Formats: sequence, C-alpha cells, structure tokens
Amino acid sequence: MLRQTPNGRRCELKREWKDAVPDGGVSGGVAAVFSNREAVRPEIADSWERSLRSVDPSRGCAPTHTECAADLWNASPLRRPIDELADDLQQIADAGFVVGVTDEWGTLLWICGGRVMRRRAERVNFAPGARWSESAVGTNALALALHNRRPTAVFSSEHLVDTLHDWVCYSSPIRSPHGKTLGALDFSTTCKLANPLAMATVRAMAALVETRVRELQPASIARDSVAKVALRCLSRTEVTVDDAPVQVSPRQAEILALLTLRPDGYTPAELSLALYGDRPVSMSTLKSEVSRLRRMMGGGIAAHRYMLTAPVGCDAVEVLRRLSAGDTVAAAKQYRGPLLPHSEAPGVVDWRHRLEVAIREAALQSNDPDVAMILGERIDDDLELHEHALNLLGPNDSRTPLVAGRLSVSRRNMA
Repeated sequence: MLRQTPNGRRCELKREWKDAVPDGGVSGGVAAVFSNREAVRPEIADSWERSLRSVDPSRGCAPTHTECAADLWNASPLRRPIDELADDLQQIADAGFVVGVTDEWGTLLWICGGRVMRRRAERVNFAPGARWSESAVGTNALALALHNRRPTAVFSSEHLVDTLHDWVCYSSPIRSPHGKTLGALDFSTTCKLANPLAMATVRAMAALVETRVRELQPASIARDSVAKVALRCLSRTEVTVDDAPVQVSPRQAEILALLTLRPDGYTPAELSLALYGDRPVSMSTLKSEVSRLRRMMGGGIAAHRYMLTAPVGCDAVEVLRRLSAGDTVAAAKQYRGPLLPHSEAPGVVDWRHRLEVAIREAALQSNDPDVAMILGERIDDDLELHEHALNLLGPNDSRTPLVAGRLSVSRRNMA
C-alpha cells in the first residue's frame, strides 16, 4: 500500500467504514467486499465483525459499567506501579494525550490528561468506571490490546463507533509475571496530533509497569500469607485491619461474614436476599453498604460479583476448615459460640445453624470426651451433648462431677 498522508488515510478509512457499516447502523456483519481491501487491516475487519453483534456504531459514548471505579483501582495490582510512574505519564499527557488504564475486562479505572483533552475524552465517556471492551463500545485500541494480547493502534474510522473517528489510540496489555493480563495502558489523542512514536512509548511504559508489578509481587505474596483483615464473628464481633481494631456496623459484619463463608461470592440479588430477605430494600442501599466495607478494608471486594479478592481471616471459616481436616478438638476450641448471635439476616441465620449442627454432630460422633466437654461450655442446655460427655468419661475422671453438674442444670432448665 502506498504511503498516504494522515488525512488521505482518514478519508479512505471512512469510505471503507461506510461500506462495511451501511448507513452507520447495525448490520448483520461486515460487508464481504471492500472497495479497497488493503485499506482495512484484517484485525480491524475481524473486530468490526465481532462488534456489530452487540454495538450500535451510532452510539454516542462508552457505557458506564460501575460506580465503584475508585475502590476497584485501590484494589488493583496496577495501582502502585502507575502511582510511581504518574509523573512520567503526566508528561506524556501534557504533549496532547489522555492516558488511561483499564482492568483485564476493559473497565477504565484511572486516567490523566490536560484539561482540554480530558474534556474531549469525557464527551465519549473515556472516564473511570466506563467499559471500553469490544462488546461494549466496539473496535478500539484498548479492546484489541486485551483481546489479542498485544500492543495495538486504532486510527480514526478503524473505530467502529462513529463518534470515535476523530481519535487515534495506542494501547498495550499489561501482564503479570505469570502471563495473566492485568489490564491495558492507553494513550489517546486526536487524529491531528497522531504521532508514530506513541506506539513505541506505550510499549515501553507498559513494560515498565510490568517490571514494577514483578518487583512488588514478592512483598505482596509475603503480606498475603497472613491476612491483613481478620473477622471474629463467633459469639462476638471484632474486625481488625493490619492488627488494629476497626469499627464496623452490624450490617458490614454480616456482609463480611457471608463473603468469607462463601468464597465464590454472591450476585447482587443473592446478597440482597441473604441480608434483607423479602424486605423491599433498594439495590443502591446494598451497593453503599458494600462500598463502605470495601473502603474500610482498603479494597478486597470485587464489584461485579460480590466476592473477596484478598484473604480475610475468619474464626467461623477456621472452624469449618478444622472440621474438614478431621481435627475436631481444634474445631471445638475455635468455636466460641453462635455466628453473629444478634443478627437476623436470613443468610447469617442459615450459616449459624449450619455451623452449630456441624460442630455438634462432630462432637457427638467423636470418642474424645474433650470435644464434648469443650463444646458443652458453649452450647447451652444441650442434654445430649452433656450425656455424651459423661458416658465418655470414666467414673474416676476428675472432670466427671463438672459434666454431671452441667447435665443437672440443663435438665432443670428444660423441665
């Protein structure tokens, strides 16, 4: 293909875009024949084909996907490396770019840029919380970098959406040391300011971010081996962050307990049902509760499906782990009483019952009198448990009178 001026290339791409997307509307797919096949790169044509299944090319801007972008950014493994490189990225932005970073799904989490470029970017919702995946806003450099896992530039009418045709974007995926895509770095500007050096620059900056991710990872692994956040929810409630007690509301304690007990998490509707039952509570109320808890924890809760993304120590989970390992004595020692005893949240009530039944049945099946004795201190007026302990103790065991006394009191209370 002969070299063209940027303006000439824009005009040719616009013609091909109009052929592929008749009348600027959603088609059944990209037209099979272009007037100039060489004008449209194969990866762009393929992306148009995929995008047209879900994206209207006449849409005005990217959709807002989440209102919790700040919380997601705080929890992102890219935040610290980007913070360290922020001055360098700002210098690039000062040259006429808006710089953005997404998560692995294409949700924009961080941007920087001058006032003029940011104002232009806001018109197409290039802003934290917006989804820039291919299925959300069609062909764009961020989406292709994530989809193809390699640096990509998208110029003018190579974008599927008409309102992006004045833009040129340069993006590179950012990977973990193990090859997982963590997100993408993007430099965007207007077609008039297009610069061929931008592609090399975004590659280099993405490589620097990956280096810092790798350098920071050992410290992260060491920190994660001991949970930063710990929840005590058996008999009483206590939450610590970095070993320091923090105040949480009863509702926040319920949310944290439910998330620790169910690692695969909850949809918003499921969590609402577990907390509020059939009560008419708005989804915005639930989002606010989760958002406050996420801020208190310094992140660690996913937004799309509510689940923990960072380790949380929990005494109730430890009881279940000990029971699964067959260590009934340790489980009985760890079980200090009912789960959040004052909570009436349906999901908590269910887990409270499951925990008590599990530990009680383990004690009744155990031939170790210590288990029944330990648990007998924590479950009131359980005749069967006290009788089981008494049967396991020999007549000369010094603990027999203690258990006999518990049994007598329980019988009197039950009369």
